[in-house]
Amino acid sequence: MTSVLRAVVVGGGMVGAACADVLARHGARVTVVESGAVGGGATAAGMGHLVVMDDSPAQLALTARSLELWEDLAPSLPASAEYRPSGTIWVASDDEELEAVAPKQAAYREAGREADLLDAPALARLEPALRDGLAGGLRVPGDRVVYAPVAAAFLLERSGAALIRGKAVALDDSGVRLAGGQHLSADLIVVAGGIGSLELLPELPLRQRKGHLLITERRAPSVHHQLVELGYLKSAHASDDDSVAFNVQPRPTGQLLIGSSRQFDQPDSGLDWALLRRMLARARDFLPELGDLAALRIWTGQRCATPDHLPIVGPHPQRTTVFVATGHEGLGITTALGTAELLAAQVFGTPSALSAFDFGVERFRPEVAHA
Repeated sequence: MTSVLRAVVVGGGMVGAACADVLARHGARVTVVESGAVGGGATAAGMGHLVVMDDSPAQLALTARSLELWEDLAPSLPASAEYRPSGTIWVASDDEELEAVAPKQAAYREAGREADLLDAPALARLEPALRDGLAGGLRVPGDRVVYAPVAAAFLLERSGAALIRGKAVALDDSGVRLAGGQHLSADLIVVAGGIGSLELLPELPLRQRKGHLLITERRAPSVHHQLVELGYLKSAHASDDDSVAFNVQPRPTGQLLIGSSRQFDQPDSGLDWALLRRMLARARDFLPELGDLAALRIWTGQRCATPDHLPIVGPHPQRTTVFVATGHEGLGITTALGTAELLAAQVFGTPSALSAFDFGVERFRPEVAHA
């Protein structure tokens, strides 16, 4: 054992870069292994929405704390990271969805995040491009947007980590072996490769989740917040079937970035035109003027999901030198900094309120044991 902790992080996306940064700030000598471009995988395929979510107490704690860490980091980010306030409006289509707003507001406020109830007239004043007849919503003004590939590159550069362009093909107790045969010695290995983590740790309970995104031409209808339907979890995440939901982000260029779709276990990057039409029809149902716009670019990305939609952050139960930081699904950009803080707490014993929640792989113990 050397006096300086030697750490290898597998994965140069947003989560891997955040982990490299926090390890380096605690004195570790860090190497990052990435086979593609830094931030070029799932990081580049996301909307960059920094959003507080309350699907579970653990998710609320992780996203809320991560937003605080993003706010601390913001003054250091380069302008090209395009970190900016957007706020989120969770849009209620009907009275049933509107009834869910008050408890959601209470949860956000308990987590220290501002959240404002909107009745139908207030929603129409804030976002006049939305169709008539919506019931109201919840405005979360503290949510943000960032261009994540630049933020990942910034954190990696700040860490001073050595970047090795290569593919990690095996782990052992003393390090990481690359496809070319090179062995990187390490006291600590952090597997943060998104869905690619399965190539090294096939026993992890991870699933591939494909999503579509579209960006419009300029002259899009004026939208002032990230808009997400309040039935997002109900309509897009309630089952394993292909699904879509209304999620639109305004861009400073006058364009709109439109999501979202969800397909499990489809590893290809091709467009599913039928699903894309469903996604756009859903968006037009909320923003009727979208029907007159052309698309400039359409692309897909692969998320990495766990059965309970929470990431896995913690030591591997059978490999003494291996920690896991993966399975963030669509929240990897938001929660990268919270993930890194939790990793530091586990490795160095530093304080973090996130330690009170179980993000460890052993919560899926039966799947791990029998994989």
